[in-house]
Amino acid sequence: MKKTLLACILIMLMLASACGNVETTSNPNTSSEPTPESDESIIPKNKSEYCTVDRISLDSETGKYFYGTWKVEKLLGFANSYNDASEYPTGQKFIGDEIIIKKDFFSSKGLKKYSKYQYELKNPLYQNIATCYNSTSFYRLYKIDIPDLNINDEVKAIDISDPSTKMSIPVGVSFLAVNNDRLILLSEATIFELKKISD
Repeated sequence: MKKTLLACILIMLMLASACGNVETTSNPNTSSEPTPESDESIIPKNKSEYCTVDRISLDSETGKYFYGTWKVEKLLGFANSYNDASEYPTGQKFIGDEIIIKKDFFSSKGLKKYSKYQYELKNPLYQNIATCYNSTSFYRLYKIDIPDLNINDEVKAIDISDPSTKMSIPVGVSFLAVNNDRLILLSEATIFELKKISD
C-alpha cells in the first residue's frame, strides 16, 4: 500500500512539474479574438452583383450607338438620394431639346433653357466610368430607379471630358447607355430618355 501511495505521489509530482514547464499558446483557430478578413474574402464571388468602376475609353460598339444627334424625349424620374431643384417635380424644361454627340464634337447648347449646361467641345474625351451588369448592381451603385430596366440589362455610365484639361465638364450631365439600345441623360438628379434623330 505504501508503495502504491508513493508511486501515485511521484506521478502527481511529475505531472505538476511538466505542466509548469509547458508554454501556453493560443490556437488561431480556437481563439476568441476576431481574425481580420483576408484579401480574398472581400472580393465578391459573383461579379454580376456589382458594377465594374473603372475609367476606360468607349468600346467601338458603344461608340457606334452613342454618336449622333439626340432629342430629349421624356422625363423618367429622379434619383432617390436627392433631387435637382431646377427640375423637380415636373422636369419638363429639357423635353424637346437636343444634344449633339459626335466622335470629334460634343454640344449641349441645344439644352436651351439652362445657361450652365451650354458646352461645346472639339475632340472630347468620352469614357466609360462604370459598367453595371443588371438592374440590381446598377441600383446598388447609383440609387436610381430607371423604368423598364431589367435584371439582365447592362448599363454603361459615360462621362465627357475636356481634352485640354482632362477634366469632366463641370455640371452634372452624364449618359447611361443601356445594352447599346437605349440612351439616358442624367442631369444632376433628373433622368431623361433620349431618342436618336440622326447619326
